[in-house]
Amino acid sequence: MRMLRVACSLIATFLLAGAVQGADSASIAGKISFDGTPPKPKKIKMDADPQCAAMHADSPAFYEDVVVNDNGTLKNVFVYIKSGLPAGKTYEVPKDPVMINQKGCHYEPHVFGMMAKQLLLIKNSDDTLHNIHAMPTINEEFNKGQPSGSPDLKRTFTKPEVMVHFKCDVHPWMSAYVGVLDNPFYSVTGNDGTFSLKDLPAGEYEVVAWHEKYGEQSQKVKVGEGEAKTSDFKFSKPAE
Repeated sequence: MRMLRVACSLIATFLLAGAVQGADSASIAGKISFDGTPPKPKKIKMDADPQCAAMHADSPAFYEDVVVNDNGTLKNVFVYIKSGLPAGKTYEVPKDPVMINQKGCHYEPHVFGMMAKQLLLIKNSDDTLHNIHAMPTINEEFNKGQPSGSPDLKRTFTKPEVMVHFKCDVHPWMSAYVGVLDNPFYSVTGNDGTFSLKDLPAGEYEVVAWHEKYGEQSQKVKVGEGEAKTSDFKFSKPAE
């Protein structure tokens, strides 16, 4: 009898472990390639603000609208799940804030993601005046000056919106983008051009890759429980 109870307990543990492993255990990953000759990096002229120019006297700053990595991949691509998630399911908003920093007279990061109603901290690390001007089409616009040494600004976006553009009216070369979603399934490509969307429930999804210069591409990807799928994208410069 004791052996029977032990066997039943082991079976129950095994089944429970399998259920936990199978729940929201799918993933989609890939890379964003660039096809063609990479455009030459364009240097930013900051002469309009001597303090900004001085920051980059020995290390020039470059525009980040098109950054092709050494391995032929594309940086700053926002990848997210556009459709296919279970209807009616809600996701907890992270308690940790997201930060955008005005440092070296440019925004860090250039492209990022967050969830609707998540706290956004806006920091000015420079010894000069900045202003953060968010230009959404669905959410509420804001335009706030931030002198050097001032406290971090706190803002939220209440509705999903892909993408929201930031600019600085004091320094017109400053630009950044945020993708605001109602779920945590997004990623931004970095120096290796890869992305990863983890902890997905099994299903068929529309995966979208967004780039500020080259637009959007989408793919349908079907994944099962515990399955890992690859979904690669390729962008190229439009013909002139």
